[in-house]
Amino acid sequence: MDEPSSPASRARASRTSRRDLRILWWTNAIDGLGTQASGIVLPLLILDLGHPAAAAGSFASAVAVAGVVLGPVVARPADHGHRRALLIGSAALAAAAMTGLTAALFWWRPPLWTVLGLAFTERLGVFAHEAAARGALAHVARPEDVTRGAAGLQAGDQAALVVGPGLGGALFEAARPLPFLADALSYAATALGIRALRAPLDTPAPGPRRMPLASGFRTVGGSALLRMVLVWASGASVLVTLLSYTAVFVLDGDGGTTVGLVLSASGAAGLVGALLAPGVVTRLGARRAVVLTTWLLLVPAGVLVAADTAWSYAAGFALLALLLPTVTVVLSGALVRAVPREVQSQAGAAIGATAALAAAGCPALAAGLVTWQGPHTPAALCLALLALLAVYTQGAAGRSLTAETAPDVRSGAEDAVPDARSGAGEAVQEARSRTDHQPTPADHQPTPATHPPVAEDERP
Repeated sequence: MDEPSSPASRARASRTSRRDLRILWWTNAIDGLGTQASGIVLPLLILDLGHPAAAAGSFASAVAVAGVVLGPVVARPADHGHRRALLIGSAALAAAAMTGLTAALFWWRPPLWTVLGLAFTERLGVFAHEAAARGALAHVARPEDVTRGAAGLQAGDQAALVVGPGLGGALFEAARPLPFLADALSYAATALGIRALRAPLDTPAPGPRRMPLASGFRTVGGSALLRMVLVWASGASVLVTLLSYTAVFVLDGDGGTTVGLVLSASGAAGLVGALLAPGVVTRLGARRAVVLTTWLLLVPAGVLVAADTAWSYAAGFALLALLLPTVTVVLSGALVRAVPREVQSQAGAAIGATAALAAAGCPALAAGLVTWQGPHTPAALCLALLALLAVYTQGAAGRSLTAETAPDVRSGAEDAVPDARSGAGEAVQEARSRTDHQPTPADHQPTPATHPPVAEDERP
């Protein structure tokens, strides 16, 4: 056998790592495609069954609160030797729930409690899967492949938004159960993909076996970089959730296909943004790219304030999605370098739970504002919140995005774009796409919390 340090052994390890990264990209793409296809039409299904927008908004808010509780709980066993079992089991649970909903819709007009119960079960599976997946990149990718891996996952997230919403809307118009059947099949494929990974996902990193649940929150609170990511992820989560549900409620009268195509346009723009992001960061530097992009987000928010047609909503969402990946790629790469392996999922869950809690009331808030204050009010609120986020980011980025914590995009950008094209671009060609990020209205916003972080003196 080759010695561990021999060239042949290193080459074999490199091939295995790249193979696992491709599988991770594809499973993310498949998972995201199914989620986007079903998630965009679930509020429409509730409305189609004769229930008010408040029912759809309140359910989404309740689900978000459940995710806040479940994510940190699942993160602990994921970091201590049970990641693969959690990833596969949670995907299987979600597949079973969506299969049940598909059967219910095929055979009879189910009552609201049946639809919401099965959808809630599926969401629990998704939350568990996302919490366990937050540490997967650190196990699958070699240090030199982290930037490429983060860019590929982000590109896959956006590729899902290209195909998923439009596909979901078209399937929903053809037959109510079809989007949920597609989601069930995507979860089954995800479970098989995770099972095929060769990386030792179940090997816990060195560290104490019994870490308190609060360790993830302590890790985040002790790092200026992670505190900035926490604020930015929460702000992005609120922004995307509120605007997405607003579009669903305002454009409901135009049909599911129209709503799906509006969000698909944002996915196409987001895919372009993900592929361009490494080059943008290389030219501007991590700190300047994050600050400038946050200020530029005020432009699409302004467009959505004035939006009154499907085309204007599509333009606003497309510009928003084009800009967001630059920040996500920078912070995702920095995060993986910033957190010790033994708290990867726990730190990511702390950020994700806080972001979810910040956005938990947004679906219900969108329904209330659209119903009682008019369709432009949610976007005006988002514009004001974005202005505050831009001011905060300008100060925080200068203190936390230093040369030591920023991702090495100057050495990795050239590899990141081709690999993003081959990993996520293949997903587009196969009409699929994915996630930690970022939703049908709000369940999977691409936020920096998807691929976590650490203390500067404890980098792996």
